Amino acid sequence: MTPMFKRLFFHVGFALLSASQLMAGPLEKNPPGFDARPANYDPIQHWEFDYESGIIWRIGHDATPLNYTVLVQELTFKSPPVFSFKVAGGDLILRNRLSLLIEPIIIGPESYYIGAAGSGSLEWWNASRSFSMFFAAGGGYGVMDSKGYVVKGGQGRDWNFNWFVYSGLRLRLAEHLSATLGVLFQHISNQDTDPINPGLNALGPMLGVEYHF
Repeated sequence: MTPMFKRLFFHVGFALLSASQLMAGPLEKNPPGFDARPANYDPIQHWEFDYESGIIWRIGHDATPLNYTVLVQELTFKSPPVFSFKVAGGDLILRNRLSLLIEPIIIGPESYYIGAAGSGSLEWWNASRSFSMFFAAGGGYGVMDSKGYVVKGGQGRDWNFNWFVYSGLRLRLAEHLSATLGVLFQHISNQDTDPINPGLNALGPMLGVEYHF
């Protein structure tokens, strides 16, 4: 190919490329709807599964006079927020909370309490989502091997109601993982559905680990 034809092909190709760019308009750095920045993972917008374990002791003199020590094991599901508000530089949210209770009684006439409890979980998260405070209060129903007709001060019926107050702090360890430290108050009684109803008020510390998914 002669130098003249080479120059001709070069100029024609350059002209065609320039024309195609003019027809297409200016090039975009990213296609529409594409964000090159990775989205920040927000744990409060996800479902959550918790395992919490603790020990609670009988308190007060309004219920049974017997000493009780209960090892509380809870498996809890929490929903994404029902509502949220901006408060103090962070977010105040309310979740739904449902727990399975598995509670060996290591001191006391009975040997176990197994039940379920539901409530809301009120949580304040800081803006970076590294830390939160929480408060929950609710109740449910469960079963135990009652001994009130054998041991004075024991519970009078196998089927018993429960209600609780639970509050504490949470530290986010990783994108999907958090840990909690809290204090649990729990009341168990049959609500006078049996003539024997001393009830049990107990209080103690709880530790937990949470997975957001």
